[in-house]
Amino acid sequence: MNHNQLNSSLNNILVVDDIADNLRVLSASLTEKGYQVRCAKNGTMALITAKKNPPQLILLDIKMPDMDGYQVCAKLKEDELTRDIPIIFLSAFDDVLDKVKAFSVGGVDYITKPFQIEEVVVRIQHQLILQAAQAEIVELNTQLEQKVQQRTAQLEAVIDQLNLEIAQHQQTQKQLSHQALHDALTGLPNRTLFMEYLTKAIQRHQRNQDYLFAVLFIDLDRFKIINDSWGHAVGDQLLMAISRLLRECCRDLDTVARLSGDEFTILLEDLHNFQDATAIAERLLAKFMLPIHLQERKVFSAASIGIVFGSTTYHNGIELLRDADIAMYRAKTLGKGRYAIFDREMYAQTIHLSQLETDLRLALERQEFILYYQPIVSLETLSLAGFEALVRWQHPQMGLISPEKFMAIAEDTGLIIPLGEWVLQEACQQLYAWQSTFPSAASLHISVNLSSKQIKQFDFVDKLGQILTATGLNGASLRLELTETMLMDQGEKTIELLTQIKQQKIQLSIDDFGTGYSSLSYLHHFPINTLKIDRSFVNLIKEEESNCEIVKTIVTLAHSLGMKAIAEGVETSHQITHLTNLGCSAAQGYFFAKPLNRQLVESLIVNNPQW
Repeated sequence: MNHNQLNSSLNNILVVDDIADNLRVLSASLTEKGYQVRCAKNGTMALITAKKNPPQLILLDIKMPDMDGYQVCAKLKEDELTRDIPIIFLSAFDDVLDKVKAFSVGGVDYITKPFQIEEVVVRIQHQLILQAAQAEIVELNTQLEQKVQQRTAQLEAVIDQLNLEIAQHQQTQKQLSHQALHDALTGLPNRTLFMEYLTKAIQRHQRNQDYLFAVLFIDLDRFKIINDSWGHAVGDQLLMAISRLLRECCRDLDTVARLSGDEFTILLEDLHNFQDATAIAERLLAKFMLPIHLQERKVFSAASIGIVFGSTTYHNGIELLRDADIAMYRAKTLGKGRYAIFDREMYAQTIHLSQLETDLRLALERQEFILYYQPIVSLETLSLAGFEALVRWQHPQMGLISPEKFMAIAEDTGLIIPLGEWVLQEACQQLYAWQSTFPSAASLHISVNLSSKQIKQFDFVDKLGQILTATGLNGASLRLELTETMLMDQGEKTIELLTQIKQQKIQLSIDDFGTGYSSLSYLHHFPINTLKIDRSFVNLIKEEESNCEIVKTIVTLAHSLGMKAIAEGVETSHQITHLTNLGCSAAQGYFFAKPLNRQLVESLIVNNPQW
């Protein structure tokens, strides 16, 4: 039977779609090809139309308002009158699971929107040919007694072809199901399949508490560096090698899965005791200490592992996987390359940090931040030289929170950028107000700490200029403090950025000098005014022995580079004497004053003390 014969006899098609434009395009295009086309705008109309005058084929949309295509297909297959009508699904959904479901409810084909009408026509022709072939088989059976000899070869050929197509269809369904439940790169079970196994393990433990199981959550510590350095092809090779390593370290009854990226999980089942789980974790960590040989190179990797033991407190896999994830992050916090076992304290701390992050996101809007100011004293005159602005969080329930408890969260979430901008604005505005109110404050400066994320903002210098303009503060009264790591992070780009900042007369200082990493040979290239000696070195200056060689070295280095040295964390007069003798220009610390609120600072400025 040729296509022209097909179009003239089997040409009755029902198109079901709730979008009028789709109906119009399909109807016009198929009519032009010689098909008789009927249209239905929803599932209810489709069922009525199909039962009243069954079409030879149905083009069926999935997403419709009253009932979706899957439901319509199921109802058609339940009805003896319509169950044999071939149904081709049309949908914008391109997910494997959607296709699997389409075939499972009885669809014969699946076309993804947007489609080419030529593709639709070819697939319709293919299905109608199959339908005609099936009809022909029925006809041949009725004539079999008369034409057995003549028709046997033809009938067997048709049946063989149909069986081949059925087998191919079944194989396609099997492949789609496998793809939906396994990771394409490693072939390991994916999150969906892993959660099924985990749910069954929880149910077994609830029925029999002697049945012990555990989950290991594994995250590679250095994968991003390897991926960025060697490229994604090497990264993929490493992930496949890791998947083999994990399977080698486990038993046959255990399940190794890849959740996403460089995250893997292992379900350890039917354990004798929970020490078996830690033993496997230790075995894995030992394996990660060895080099992994890829095609052209040798790579060293490392991993952090979170362990959670199955218990009756868990009712679903989501909770258990969450706690394994929490334990894994605790292992990273403790230094990576190790494992951590989940306990309830971890969960409580995670909830606390999560709540703190939520509150932090609202704190700026609610104006809950305040600035404290620690005096900086000139060691030449022992009079007030300026202040360092220090942010505090006035939490409505927890009270005054120091930055050590929320700055890390602000850094991780990016909230440090708006917070840092607020600190700069507030500090500059406050110093200008003091300079305008108190004559003795005219020469004071304000020091503000910067975050690495702040200076990486492309418009940071512009914002800095806008803040000085808006507050009226002279740039010479502002000192920005950076760490050594921030200076070395971007090399020449940092030099260019700092030069632009210096053009606004702003002073630059390296905070906590000596505790980070800096290249002394490169240091003189940076337009820095001051080295700030970290308190850990100042604390070495004791009454009994003048152990101040490190401080002396830093002061000497500063002078040789044309910079000043400022000491922080000063607590004794003995330290003041030694710092002065070494040529340190200024200092701050509890010896002079703790960080003060605005009112106490104003009282200090008025009194203008001499220490």
